[in-house]
Amino acid sequence: MTSFDTSPQLNVWRVLLALAVVFVMLATTGWTALRDQRGPTALEASVTAWEHGRIDGRRLPDARATPARLARFFASLTAWQRTSLAHRYPLAVGNMNGAPVQLRYLANRSALEKARSVERERTHDKRLSPAGQREAGRRMHNYEALLAPGRHILAFDPAGSGRVAEVFGNLDRAERVSVVVPGVDTELLTFQRTDRKRYAAPVGMAKSLYAAERAASPGTGTAVIAWADYTSPSGLGMEAATANRAAHGAVRLNALLRALPGRSPVSLFCHSYGSVVCGLAADMLPSRVTDIAVAGSPGMRAENAARLDTSARVWAMRDADDWIQDVPYLEVGGLGHGADPVSAGFGARVLSARDAQGHSGYFVPGTDSLRNFAGIGVGAYRTVACAGEDDTCRAGLSAATAAGRA
Repeated sequence: MTSFDTSPQLNVWRVLLALAVVFVMLATTGWTALRDQRGPTALEASVTAWEHGRIDGRRLPDARATPARLARFFASLTAWQRTSLAHRYPLAVGNMNGAPVQLRYLANRSALEKARSVERERTHDKRLSPAGQREAGRRMHNYEALLAPGRHILAFDPAGSGRVAEVFGNLDRAERVSVVVPGVDTELLTFQRTDRKRYAAPVGMAKSLYAAERAASPGTGTAVIAWADYTSPSGLGMEAATANRAAHGAVRLNALLRALPGRSPVSLFCHSYGSVVCGLAADMLPSRVTDIAVAGSPGMRAENAARLDTSARVWAMRDADDWIQDVPYLEVGGLGHGADPVSAGFGARVLSARDAQGHSGYFVPGTDSLRNFAGIGVGAYRTVACAGEDDTCRAGLSAATAAGRA
């Protein structure tokens, strides 16, 4: 049960419990702040340089122009001119919604090479503490990993804890596009893991989903984006209990979605706090977003699915061993994220998460959760497994919808 279908006395008790939990978090973790930044960031400096730049005597357009306007500008250039801009303003072009995808990959490779050089110098900077030098080394090695052949970095910002997005598959030609939206503690240093927790990191999630989609429908051209291009909360403190970071993330998510090439259907796969981001983005999503699937959600900042005000189908799942179920599902004075998406009253299509491995195991190969995500991602809705014994989660799906044509 949730706070929306229990007695008033129990609701009051849950509110008090939630507030107590928050105060304990504040006492033990404190307010989590962004790193101090003096002066413009490297990205801001690149955008400023772009705004004062020219190409063969032509002024460059506003870097914040609409994706369609920027796309027309780049289409008017020669290949040499586009490449020149990518190398002159790598961070600006690499994060520019509307720039051609392949050009963004090129620009971000250039930006990563520069960032790697900066961190390499910092590893030997005597003005830094040993801990600071070690962190510089970790960031340098992360940049080296992102520079490996075959990687396609769609967004990159080294400021603070860092932001990044990576594409698996051919985004320009994809018939179906999936976007993985991760939760707390997502940053450059946690974007990818190679240990047993690799499927809890954005890269592991996206690679696993991409492989599962190809297995589910070998004839469907798919692309999956590991989207860590927002500043997520650090830990389970006040930031994770409020929607401030999610609100900013929702704006950035919608900006990405409106700039994706082509017209192919898009599905969102939102984990943990990422489901708060998706919930806040829902009412502004472009119509090509057909599905929002959440896993291990603390709430979507809505009382029910209808309140999300989206035409996309809303799916939800939660593993039986996921600790998130013990978080009070309510929202009081900006604290908490609202109703439980897997509750009957919420109105989402509730999927099986059998064999998922707790809160961080929804993308592990061989699980119902991953198979269900893959089915949604390729539009094979009739193949998904519902949480209950019946087929309630597939109710109302026409044959056309099940084939991914509606």
